[in-house]
Amino acid sequence: MQGNKPYVVVFAIQAIYAAMFLLSKVAFDHGMNNFIFVFYRQAIATLFLSPFAFFFERKTAPPLSLLTFCKIFFLSLFGITLSLDIYGIGLIYTSATLAAAATNSLPVITFILALILRIESLKIKTAAGIAKLVGVIACLAGVATLALYKGPPLEFLSHHHLLNYHEIKPHGIHESSSRWIKGCFLLLLSNSFFGLWLVLQSFVINVYPSMLLFTTIQCFLSSIQSFVIAIAVEREIEQWKLAWNVRLLAVLYCGIVVTGVTYCLQTWIIEKKGPVFLAMSSPLALIMTIISSALVLGVIIRLGSILGGIALIVGLYCVLWGKSRERMPESSLDIELGSGNG
Repeated sequence: MQGNKPYVVVFAIQAIYAAMFLLSKVAFDHGMNNFIFVFYRQAIATLFLSPFAFFFERKTAPPLSLLTFCKIFFLSLFGITLSLDIYGIGLIYTSATLAAAATNSLPVITFILALILRIESLKIKTAAGIAKLVGVIACLAGVATLALYKGPPLEFLSHHHLLNYHEIKPHGIHESSSRWIKGCFLLLLSNSFFGLWLVLQSFVINVYPSMLLFTTIQCFLSSIQSFVIAIAVEREIEQWKLAWNVRLLAVLYCGIVVTGVTYCLQTWIIEKKGPVFLAMSSPLALIMTIISSALVLGVIIRLGSILGGIALIVGLYCVLWGKSRERMPESSLDIELGSGNG
């Protein structure tokens, strides 16, 4: 059982993300303002993480210089606040399934951004380089499919559902191709901001290695930033009230479970099995979201979402394979090539 623990944990992580896609979508469909949602989520995450950061890292944390604070501020603004705000709008325009599918583009987007910033390299004359190039092309094809092709509904997935839930559209808003395309590219933009955050935060971690405190500061700054945006967009006091309903559940779940618990689980997985192992598990969230959306909520799943998701998964694995191939020692590659020729 000890050897299977990483697989159980990684499955739990992706199940948490799948539930996040579904709960967020239901909360938005029931009138929750996206910008207010992000503020509450980040504020709750800050309250949840602060005691742990204070207890575990108050004595070991390095001093926080003004320059480092400014870097963390802009990391929070782009990688968390704007990423989550844009993600919420994209989710409102599309579906939980598409949001889960788009997440699989994140490693590819991160690789492209790292390539632009000269952190990564692409040697197209090697097997690893070709694999990464194929991954980028597959990712672009997947995004185009998700945006431009809906396809027929998969009736066998949507005949029955366990809850009496139907997608609620705001008054006067109907699903249209233009909204769907706009939502798809907003999700892509959100992932791009998050990918930029992943790439740039490595520079900050080098000078401020206290990971738990680093995350808490980002959540705190993001809660301030998201509050400013939310109060500028929505001043109706009723929209800020939380009752005992799915909106409160979604806020608490995303703030505590997604930001707090998942952070700890992901750190443990990366320590035990490495970041590639975690990234390779991300398609599980898409599969669980598709099944849950159809069987639990009765949301109509279309062929385009499945095909686009498959293309993104192919792109994900190609890029990960290429990166793992590059990390192999040259001696191992020589042995492998020699045995292949023999």
